[in-house]
Amino acid sequence: MIGKKLKKIIIPMLLAATLSACGGGGGGSSSNTSSGTSGSTGFPPSTSLAEQCAVPRPAGTINPVTGQPYNDVQGSLTTEMAWIASYVNETYLWYNEVPVVSSSPYVLNATVPYVNPTTNGQSTETLASNYDVVDAYFNSQRTPLFTASGKPKDQFHFTYTTAAWQALSAAGNQAGFGFEVALLSASPPRQALVAYTSPGTTATQNNVQRGAQILTVNGVDVANGTDLATLNEGLFSPVAGTSYTFQILDQGSSTPRTITMTAANITLTPVQNVGTLPAPNTSVGYILYNDQIATAESELIAAVNQLKAANNGAGISDLVLDIRYNGGGFLDLASEMAFMIASPAATSGTVFEQDTYNNKNPFNFTTAQTTVPFFSVSQGFSTSIPAGQALPQLGLSTVYVITGAGTCSASEAIMNGLLGVGVKVIQIGATTCGKPYGFFPQDNCSTTYFAIQFEGVNNLGFGAYADGFIPGGTGSTANNLPGCPIGDDFSKQLGDPTEARLAAALQYRNTGTCPAPSATILKQLKQNEPILKRSPARENRILRKQLD
Repeated sequence: MIGKKLKKIIIPMLLAATLSACGGGGGGSSSNTSSGTSGSTGFPPSTSLAEQCAVPRPAGTINPVTGQPYNDVQGSLTTEMAWIASYVNETYLWYNEVPVVSSSPYVLNATVPYVNPTTNGQSTETLASNYDVVDAYFNSQRTPLFTASGKPKDQFHFTYTTAAWQALSAAGNQAGFGFEVALLSASPPRQALVAYTSPGTTATQNNVQRGAQILTVNGVDVANGTDLATLNEGLFSPVAGTSYTFQILDQGSSTPRTITMTAANITLTPVQNVGTLPAPNTSVGYILYNDQIATAESELIAAVNQLKAANNGAGISDLVLDIRYNGGGFLDLASEMAFMIASPAATSGTVFEQDTYNNKNPFNFTTAQTTVPFFSVSQGFSTSIPAGQALPQLGLSTVYVITGAGTCSASEAIMNGLLGVGVKVIQIGATTCGKPYGFFPQDNCSTTYFAIQFEGVNNLGFGAYADGFIPGGTGSTANNLPGCPIGDDFSKQLGDPTEARLAAALQYRNTGTCPAPSATILKQLKQNEPILKRSPARENRILRKQLD
């Protein structure tokens, strides 16, 4: 049976945004367990195989999520892989589509098949560690099928070391410089721009701003260089304490400059640029919301209170919520954000999201336990905001949402949840990634596994947005929203009312029309939608739920 406190996750895409040579881009959990019953012949209950580890954690090691010791005992990699097969068979949403794969070839130093979940493309991997072995075998335990539109049915199957997952999901800490890199092209000639920065970081101290183009990393040319390891490390996975030298071209400058920065453990600032816009749009509020991580709760509450107090207490009449780079996070925060946008009349007695699992009901949930409400009080993510504090509400009937291809999962849930209670969502930007699926992160033997286990729908029963929410879409389904398709504008800072997507939102608000297709807009629409490569902790849908 399940433990008392659950964390539920819906992941968007695992970005295959690492730089490639050509042809395109190439966990601590709660103590959640399934009921341990297998619905198919040949799979023993996963509970009979759990925590039998090739390398058990030392006796007395505490799980920081549950506060209880792990129960690891001596086992083997074979036992760990048997647990994987049983756990997937019990809980995976599409368990009956998983191929039967023998674990025998999966041994240290072997080379085995490996599938890129975002493309279903086949490659190979050499298993250099115990983690490589279980990760590669887990990779084989997913559906190989495609959707009707040609996308892999499951793009979201992955693992994380438990220690790294706990650090990322709980604190929002990661090694870096404080800037997020957007790839407009992952294959030569590559183009990497700074999407945004976090305040008080090495990047801002070196005056790195949105729109700056990164030309070289430690002397390696970003556009055409062949040392992909150096480029990927410097841009996406720097080592804390290590110095890196970048040549960058600032937006509007014709002269590159060189800066050297030391990677550090960065605490992200998920909510930025909060305020009302300049005249004549002083009644319009703006929130840049980049990450639905634990530290966001207090920042979101402060942001909404700031907007309610704006204009000498008159508040705002409209809100632009900028989630173009928000890959997701805690679903509780998505529910809180939606509640704070809407009115009491809209959210009272309604459902934010209803989730369904495979036909085995692997977690023995009741209907009530699969229901996510609109949270009207804080959920206790932050020590500065205790659980149970009443949340403010803006009471809006319409919201303008700026989206990108990286708007995923829990961020899409904000939109879908609001649509379910009659709030009009005007979408500006690009089609979202389309991720209505979810799972519980499950630890076993120091690895945390993420296998899709449920899909969610809103108060009206809609959740069919696997192909994303479409701005200005002309189709008949509910994922086609009013608004404007507008490319990302790196020539302006986020929150600048002349930035193309924000300007389009303001124009649509004032006239109900989209900007005319000028040469600039056509150029933005033709360029590749930027891709941000982030850790899975920042691209999930995570729900903490009490089962009483």
